Amino acid sequence: MKNILYLLLAMFAFSCQQAPKNDNIINIKGKVQFPDNKFKMTIIKRDGFDKTILDTIELNADGTYNFNFKYDKPGVYTLDCQKWQSVNFWAEDEDLEINFRGRDTAKIKIKNPPYVYVKGGPNNEVLNLMAYNSYRNYQLMIKTGRGIYEASKSDCQAWKDYANKGYDMLFDDVSERTRYIARNYADRNSILSVLSSLRKKSDQPLIENILKTLEAKNPNYAPLLEYKKDRAEAKEAAERMKIGSIAPDFSFPTKNGDKNYGPKDFRGSYVIIDFWASWCGPCRNEIPHLKAEYAKYKDKGLKMLSVSIDKKKNAWMKAMREENMDWPQVNAPKSGKDIMKLYQFSGIPFIVLLDKDGKIMAKNLRGEKMAKKLEEVFGK
Repeated sequence: MKNILYLLLAMFAFSCQQAPKNDNIINIKGKVQFPDNKFKMTIIKRDGFDKTILDTIELNADGTYNFNFKYDKPGVYTLDCQKWQSVNFWAEDEDLEINFRGRDTAKIKIKNPPYVYVKGGPNNEVLNLMAYNSYRNYQLMIKTGRGIYEASKSDCQAWKDYANKGYDMLFDDVSERTRYIARNYADRNSILSVLSSLRKKSDQPLIENILKTLEAKNPNYAPLLEYKKDRAEAKEAAERMKIGSIAPDFSFPTKNGDKNYGPKDFRGSYVIIDFWASWCGPCRNEIPHLKAEYAKYKDKGLKMLSVSIDKKKNAWMKAMREENMDWPQVNAPKSGKDIMKLYQFSGIPFIVLLDKDGKIMAKNLRGEKMAKKLEEVFGK
C-alpha cells in the first residue's frame, strides 16, 4: 500500500512538472547590475512610431526581477530597463531570462549601450541575431564616421572618395547579414519579425520561400495570416502610390479645428505635402529648405501642406510656433498610423509633390533633390 502511495505521489509530481504553459503567459526574469529606481522597467508594444506601455516590472532589493507577462498575441515586444537599455523579445512559448547592465556608471556618458542577450529558445535566437547585427552595425558606423572625418583632413582625394562610401558598404553588409538570418531560420515563427527588413525587390523570392515554410508548418498560424493580409494591403497601397497615380485622399484638421485640409483642396495647383513631427530632427532640419523653395515659387503657384504625425498636440503647436511655417498645418490622428499605411512610408520626413490634377509627380524629396525637381516644374 505504501509503495502504491509513493507511486501516485511521484506521478502527481511529474504531471505538475509537465503541465502545459498557461495560454498567452510567459515568465521573464533576470537581474539589473546597476539599477536606477527613479524609473520602472516597462514592457512596450510598438506600432510604427507609436508605442504603448503594457505593463511595469518592479525590481527586488538585490536588482533581480521575476514577472509573468500576459500578451495579446505572439509577436515582438520591448522590455525597457529603466530608460537606460532596452531589448526586443518574441513572446509566445518561451520563458526568458534577460540580464541588463542598467545605469551608466561612467563619468562621461556616451549613448552607446551594450548588447543585451535574451536567453530563451529558438524564436528568441532569431531576435538575438538581428539585435547583434544592428549592434555591430552601429559600432562600425561610429568607426566609419571617424574614418570619414580623418579622410576629410587629407589632401588625398582617392582616400576621401573611398571613405565616403563607408556608410553604403555598411548598409550592404547589414542587409546581407539580414538575408542570411532570413534564409537559415525560416522555420521559426519569429522570422516574421525579420521580413520588414527585406526591402529590395530582389528579396521577394526569399520572402515567398519563408512564407511557404511557415505555411507548411502551420497554415492557420494567426500572425502569419495577419502578415499576409498586411502584405496584400501594402501591395495595393504601393500601386496607389506609383508616380502618375492620383494621391490617396485625406482630410485632417488645423490646430483650431475650424478647417480641414487634404490633397483635393489644392487641385489646380502644384502642392508639396510634407509629413513630419516635432520630435523628428531631420524633419526640423528640412524646414529651412521647404521655406526657401516656397519663397522662390509661391508666386508661380506652388502650395504646401504640412502633416504632423505628433501624438501630443502641445508638442506639435510648440514646434509650429518655433518654425513659423507660412502654409497650412494639420495633424494626423492616431500618431499618423493610418496615413503612414495609406501613403506607404515608415520614416520621416516624407515629402511628396503633386501636380495640378492631384497626381504624384515625385516622392522622398529632400534638399537638392527637391530643388532640382521644382526647377524642372517652374523653371529657374
